[in-house]
Amino acid sequence: MSVPSSATKSSTVPSGSSGSSGSSTPCAPSVSAGLVDTARALAEGAVSARRLAEEALERIAAAQPVLNAFRIVRAEAALAEADAADRRLAAGERLPLLGVPVAVKDDMDVAGEPTAFGCAGEFPPKTADSEAVRRLRAAGAVVIGKTQTPELGQWPFTEGPAFGETRNPWNPAYTPGGSSGGSAAAVAAGLVPAALGSDGAGSVRIPAAWTHLVGVKPQRGRISTWPEPESFHGLTVNGVLARSVGDAALLLDAASGPHAGDRHHPAPVSAVEATLRTPRRLRIALSFGMAFTATPKSLDPEVRSAVERLAGRLEALGHEVVPEDPRYGQIGLTFVPRATGGVRDWASRVPDPGLLDPRTHEAMRTGRILGGLPLRASRRAETLLRRRVGEIFGRFDVVLTPTTATPPLRIGALAGLGAMATDRAMIAACPYAWTWNVLGWPGVNIPAGFTTEGLPLGAQLLGPADSEPLLLSLAAQAEAAEALPNHWPTGPVGGW
Repeated sequence: MSVPSSATKSSTVPSGSSGSSGSSTPCAPSVSAGLVDTARALAEGAVSARRLAEEALERIAAAQPVLNAFRIVRAEAALAEADAADRRLAAGERLPLLGVPVAVKDDMDVAGEPTAFGCAGEFPPKTADSEAVRRLRAAGAVVIGKTQTPELGQWPFTEGPAFGETRNPWNPAYTPGGSSGGSAAAVAAGLVPAALGSDGAGSVRIPAAWTHLVGVKPQRGRISTWPEPESFHGLTVNGVLARSVGDAALLLDAASGPHAGDRHHPAPVSAVEATLRTPRRLRIALSFGMAFTATPKSLDPEVRSAVERLAGRLEALGHEVVPEDPRYGQIGLTFVPRATGGVRDWASRVPDPGLLDPRTHEAMRTGRILGGLPLRASRRAETLLRRRVGEIFGRFDVVLTPTTATPPLRIGALAGLGAMATDRAMIAACPYAWTWNVLGWPGVNIPAGFTTEGLPLGAQLLGPADSEPLLLSLAAQAEAAEALPNHWPTGPVGGW
């Protein structure tokens, strides 16, 4: 069942559920105000954590029948966490996110809740938080729930037999993208100020682009994937989705940091400090080239126009923008063994493999075939690929590309397709993001405007290892200069 504001326990929320349709008087500030403003208001005593949690639950209940952003809503637990936060605030304690409601994607463990990762079946509750969730709690956040993701995070749409369709708050006939589509829909609709997602082939940046959000795929290891030492053989990292660069930076700082068992331990950075600095004059490579995949793909004219307009804005800010493509070479050959190997690893833990999508079974078979020498060779090739692709950073500071090749896809556009047809369709729509997952380097999606039909578009800023501060500084400068209309989708409760 869905969870109205008066619910007192956690629930799994199926797509067909009905929720409270009642409205509430919006309070100021609201959970839709953004992470920085919400955290500040709590610290100043302008609003209580209890009221923010109640409002988030009301908004989720109102939006769930349409958007289906949440797999699990932790109503009773979240309210208890909010009450505890209010007591700590009243005692004078201050933490970066104390009392702020946030959401996490359902591939991250939350103690007491199952981690189904988009799959059908009965999953046991987890006994401990993942490291990223633990760090959010240490920063004071209230975990309001777990958001929808397609089966094992494989696709750039958030649909599946386990939960139905997650829809885009800008137009519910379209997908918010994937695989962090539930997190993106929840933030864009103002159900929570910000959320964690994960990105294995663009799974934070793609839904950010298609819902008008800032999406940060950080350096591999920046946000721990523990209890996985690394996820999907190093392709997948945890990242953040938020309405502004400042909000994204705050959540990134709160969630960042290693677990002792992590395979990757990048040196710490301060994302918030970076957003407060104006970047020096940069050389930016404007790239529309796509890595070789042996499949047809082309760039939608509206997407190209939006990215070119953004490039012009960066030039007006004093940066040098030059057309140039990275030398990707045969990078795709190293992606498939790692991606399908990761699917195989995760699928081995599913209680009932018979409930998995036929396309997942095909990926599992490929993972078995490529799981020996090809997988080991793909990992060894990473150093060479970093030198080859990274050559561009000897001449440029940042690479600017489209985040996707197309605007958002319609709900059901890839439903019922076979494995090969799905792969071809999603590569055609999303050929720009996955290469940076192979390299393990940071990328930031920033909103680039809208189509003539009002659907969001995005552009990504890409950098070499540990370049989050530079990318976020540039993103903040672009955000301030763009001054895109500060409007968001509307629904039955303030935002939704």
